[in-house]
Amino acid sequence: MTLNRISEEGGYAYVSMEALAAGGDFRAAEATREMAWEQLHSGPWHSVLPVWRDAYSMACLHVAIYHYRNRDFREALRVLDMGLIMGGLLLRQDLNSAVERVSVKCSGVGQGVMTDGKRGSGSERNSNEEEVRSQVLPNKSLSCKMVEKRSSLSLEGFLCDYFLSGSPVIISNSMSHWPASNKWKDMDYLKRVAGGRTVPVEFLDRIQSNQCNNSGTTYLAQHPLFDQIQELREDIVVPDYCFSGGGELRSLNAWFGPAGTVTPLHHDPHHNILAQVVGKKYIRLYSASVTDDLYPHSESMLHNSSQIDLDNFNEKEFPKAQDLDFVDCILEEGEMLYIPPKWWHYVKSLTPSFSVSFWWSALDND
Repeated sequence: MTLNRISEEGGYAYVSMEALAAGGDFRAAEATREMAWEQLHSGPWHSVLPVWRDAYSMACLHVAIYHYRNRDFREALRVLDMGLIMGGLLLRQDLNSAVERVSVKCSGVGQGVMTDGKRGSGSERNSNEEEVRSQVLPNKSLSCKMVEKRSSLSLEGFLCDYFLSGSPVIISNSMSHWPASNKWKDMDYLKRVAGGRTVPVEFLDRIQSNQCNNSGTTYLAQHPLFDQIQELREDIVVPDYCFSGGGELRSLNAWFGPAGTVTPLHHDPHHNILAQVVGKKYIRLYSASVTDDLYPHSESMLHNSSQIDLDNFNEKEFPKAQDLDFVDCILEEGEMLYIPPKWWHYVKSLTPSFSVSFWWSALDND
């Protein structure tokens, strides 16, 4: 079916090479993958025909088979991950099945292995506290109104007191049943599960050593990691709050990074629960009602981002934002923050930090 549609779209050469690739011709398999890759980058992502994403997945499977047969398991896994990240949904189950098979072969080849499961020592915890104190926060931080905090908030309470009024709230004591609450504190577990994937060991090691230098800060931001690595997806639970409003879950993204990583001031179109699994983050929020005073970019692609750099605020350039009311907080490990649609927010990691964001739509803003 996919090949027929590609042929209809004019991809005759692709279909011919795909036939050779299916017969085990590695050069044809690589050529088909490169052609599909070019199609994926032929214009804006939303304008790419879905059939070409499925074609890329198909080609990745053929290339991975070649590397698997030649016992180059690392390369086979890398190719399959690219198929999951860039490919379509048609062959996702085939890709996941192939990943499971290749991961078994990779498990003993230079991978981090599970150790005795010891957590961070007392000295490491003290070091984390020092990191929090050493972080430089934007001017006036923690001096105005703090985000309200509720413990074990009921779904009815969330709906009536916060969702309907569009007010942010911190929810504590609602994540202790997540396997991630314990597992993600163990770097050896993360290396074993994700070390050979597109989240490489080097990435995890830099988080652990907190290497924030001039060469650039490593940060996995707003990535659909859980569509790609099923073991990590099984470690988290979609909060019941995300079904408020009768809508549907739009995206589930990972935010992994060391202390000091910043998400600049911006707003999102959906309801959002940011779950802090490991570490701490400082978060500042401005109501949607002050949007014009936060100097959003005029370009359509950046209209949800502010021109203001809160870490280097220029009062002369942005005078209207100087005395705006905001609420802020330090989101602690094990807490969730509800961010209503269109609320502006700035986020800074105070320690090595692993977070998960849940975006969902409601019938009132579909």
